[in-house]
Amino acid sequence: MRQRSLAVGAIALSSALLLSACAPSASSGGSADPSAEEVTLTVWSWRTEDIEKYNKIFDVYEEAHPGVTVEFEAFQNTEYNQILTTGLAGSDGPDIPMVRAYGQLQPNIEAGQLESIDGKVEGLDAIAPSVLAGAKGKEDGKTYAVPLATQTLQMFYNKGIFEEHGLEVPTTWDEFIALNTELKDAGITPMALGAKDAWILPIFADIVGSARYGGTDFEAAVLDGSKDFTDADYVASLQVVSDMQEFMVPDVVGVSYADSQIQFTSGQAAQFPGGSFEIATFTTQAPDMEIGSYQVPLPPQAVSDTPVSPAYADGNFAINSKSKNKDAAFELLNWMATAEFGQLVADELNQFSAIPGVDYADPVMREAWSNYQDGPASYLLLVNFRYGEPQGTAVLGEQIQKMFMGDADPTSAATALQTGVSQWFTPTP
Repeated sequence: MRQRSLAVGAIALSSALLLSACAPSASSGGSADPSAEEVTLTVWSWRTEDIEKYNKIFDVYEEAHPGVTVEFEAFQNTEYNQILTTGLAGSDGPDIPMVRAYGQLQPNIEAGQLESIDGKVEGLDAIAPSVLAGAKGKEDGKTYAVPLATQTLQMFYNKGIFEEHGLEVPTTWDEFIALNTELKDAGITPMALGAKDAWILPIFADIVGSARYGGTDFEAAVLDGSKDFTDADYVASLQVVSDMQEFMVPDVVGVSYADSQIQFTSGQAAQFPGGSFEIATFTTQAPDMEIGSYQVPLPPQAVSDTPVSPAYADGNFAINSKSKNKDAAFELLNWMATAEFGQLVADELNQFSAIPGVDYADPVMREAWSNYQDGPASYLLLVNFRYGEPQGTAVLGEQIQKMFMGDADPTSAATALQTGVSQWFTPTP
């Protein structure tokens, strides 16, 4: 098996135009037959940190498919969208690109850059509908990719700090407030939050507030127009967000996301409200720290009757409509929809696979997955309100920053969110 070539990100946009040396190889007559000749498939991603792990995963595929070589190439995530757009628009794009989900997938679909995979990839009907929705066209309803992972949003905590101070995971709101108060009084930052980076703030808002506004029930109501974001329960959920500020560092808006990770992994903060995508980072940065997770208890007057773990689909694998190796690409994509690939995603990438039937050996992952199954909900603004500009997550992130700085209140923040998404969102009764 030959060594794969790697294109690793800190690459300028112009470099994307020089990738022809890595372009798919095939006969000039169209799709290559993987059983008849050797074929090289290029797979692009924004996950530079996972290069070696993906190489191990694709080694498994190559071993079972003699004659097929998979070249995994990764680029900096901040540059990836533009690099991919350039590659797909020309002739030097990948056979199989990792693409974004939900609203951020639509430009690639609308440009005709991706192949529809309905009827050509088996196992899609076994994927949770809310996850598969992240791989579908908004207008035509067709499926264009195989979802990679599910991210779930919860409260992570340092078990060592909890044990040292005799603290237990809270099961009621009063216990949650008492826990955070005790940590604060002990000189420990209760929650690490990087509010300087606005994108993390809607995540925090759903971790502490989704159950307050009603989770999936509110989602249905706002989509059919019977409610909107100025609803009293949604405003109240933002009040919960505002109330949590006392349990963060004083200048939380000056704290970056990366700094908040360090606060947690160094033991300065006892808890980290975030996504399951943090697990691999935490275990790498603090291998000796014992990590647990829990769903934030129901706040007063919560609409939901049980705590929830908001979630969303994160990343998909699609087929370039200009690929010269479509037969081989579809064969690989079919494998990506199997439990074998899903288990490798869990074991090698420490991600919750979108494919059912996967076991999680890591105890931190197992606990977080169990929490999610006990109370699933959508990460509302990412799943439903990134299909136009301004994106709902962008508006709310900025508004929460203003709330923390005293320049907005929950009512004005909710009004700004509704005004923003109303520029492009039309409810469907």
